[in-house]
Amino acid sequence: MSPQQRREGVDLAMAATPISLRRACGLMHISTSVARYRARPDGNGELRRRIETLAAERRRFGYRRIHIMLRREGWPVNVKRVHRLYRAADLSVRKRRRKRIGPTERSMPLMARAVNQVWSMDFVHDGLSDGRRIRCLAIVDDFSKESVAIEVDTSLSGSRVARFLDQLAAQRGLPPVIRVDNGPEFTSLALDAWAYRNGVKLAFIQPGKPTQNAYIESFNGRFRDECLNDNWFSTLHEARARIAAWRKDYNHSRPHSALGYLTPAEFAAQRNSGNLTPDSTLACG
Repeated sequence: MSPQQRREGVDLAMAATPISLRRACGLMHISTSVARYRARPDGNGELRRRIETLAAERRRFGYRRIHIMLRREGWPVNVKRVHRLYRAADLSVRKRRRKRIGPTERSMPLMARAVNQVWSMDFVHDGLSDGRRIRCLAIVDDFSKESVAIEVDTSLSGSRVARFLDQLAAQRGLPPVIRVDNGPEFTSLALDAWAYRNGVKLAFIQPGKPTQNAYIESFNGRFRDECLNDNWFSTLHEARARIAAWRKDYNHSRPHSALGYLTPAEFAAQRNSGNLTPDSTLACG
């Protein structure tokens, strides 16, 4: 018998016979405080609905990032309360199974100490609804974790990569170092000649050592998990538009745990103004 049924039994017993509350509670084997208890109205209804809305909009966000988004909107709520409501609504993020990777020898990557000092770039593959394959060239600033650019097309050769980097040079300048793997586009003569003309060093990782390019590998994981796996592209134009929208959200709205839950744009702005918090300084490594 549930506590609610026991409370109802106490009320029925007192209505049918002239006995005290204590006696009725003794017969139903509950305490008087349980019998007197009346459920309070739920004051978390609006907050719960907002958490569910954010979780539906950002299906790969856990409760910590949702808490950051709520605080940005002005909700005076702590992370424990968000976690309780998040769990009660059964909103936990389903973990996708990843391929197991054997132990590898690790080496320290070249560490960036400022914005636009070291970039990392790599390709991510996906497909359109008609079966055509698309390639995405993702470029990340190692220091600020900003997504510098994502170029999307059905084919991206070494010469095409070089032309795209020329466009970025005109927009924001180039770093002294770009970290890449040993893919044919990056080892091509076209990109080698481009790097020589522009005074950029191509820092190649060891073959079969993706951990040496950890920043772009981490970004590509988020890119696939939160964008590519959550969208169905019908045309190349649609893919470019949705990926561009996700990239803007990633840089300006998505809290980044490695940056003390600042966005890459906020972190870069604070770094350029010299107003970094201690947590943010530690986060950048």
